[in-house]
Formats: sequence, C-alpha cells, structure tokens
Amino acid sequence: MAIHRRHIATAAFAIVAVSALAAFPAVAQDADKAAVAEAVANLTKAMLAADKAKLEALTSPQLSYGHSGGVIQTQSAFVDVIASKQTAYKSIELSSQSIDIAGTNAIVRHNWLGESGPADGSKWSVSKIGVLQVWQKQGADWKLLARQAFTRPAT
Repeated sequence: MAIHRRHIATAAFAIVAVSALAAFPAVAQDADKAAVAEAVANLTKAMLAADKAKLEALTSPQLSYGHSGGVIQTQSAFVDVIASKQTAYKSIELSSQSIDIAGTNAIVRHNWLGESGPADGSKWSVSKIGVLQVWQKQGADWKLLARQAFTRPAT
C-alpha cells in the first residue's frame, strides 16, 4: 500500500483534532474556575452592599448556609438578615482560596477575615474563620448551594 500526501494530511489532522479535544476539558474547567471565582467575589460584594436582589441571584433556593457558631440558614433567612441589615458587614477579606470543579459542582475553600455587626455600627466584631462553599452550575450561572464556616485552630 502506497502512502500518499493525502494519508499523511489525514493522519496529521486526526492527531491535531484528538489533541484539541483532549485539551478541551482543561480549558472548560479553567473557564468554570474563573466563573466561580467571579461568583464568590460578587457574593462578597453583595454581602457588603446588603444587595437583596444580587444575594438572591447568586444563591440557590435550596441554600444551606452554615455559620461557625452552628447556626444554619435557608436562602430566605440568609438574604433577609443581610438585606434588613440585622447583620451589616464593614469588611470581608478572603484569602488562600482554592476552587475545584467536579462536574456541575464547585468546591471552594478560603480563609475569611470579616468585620460585622448591627447596622448602627454600635458593636463591630471581627471573625477569622475557614469556609467551605459548594457552588452548583444552574443553567449558565453558578449558585451557592451550601456553605459551612468553621473556627480555625489558633496559630
């Protein structure tokens, strides 16, 4: 069997196509990680601004929001406490963030340094906690499905 240029071109095209397809999941995962990081940042901004519409848009109706003290909130309780300014955030700083994609879910971990208190500012408290979040891709958007905070060991 003679090998023609056409055979070589077909083989080369197949190799390039397979390589491109093999790289596609990594590219898609990088895009998802960037989208989740943006959603985390937008949630932080919405909490600081007490923006009810954005808080609702960024969270799932099935939200389970766990605080380091053991309080668990639904989506409506989480949003209402912030939007009504029962709890106001003066600052929120996230650090050491990691994001792992698992299908249509994302696992986010970070350290949280925040200052919060009543809206009148009469008694601010500082929280230094660890946070685990689970985000779920719903349609084209990433929504916070679950969050659990925990106290960090003293260092």
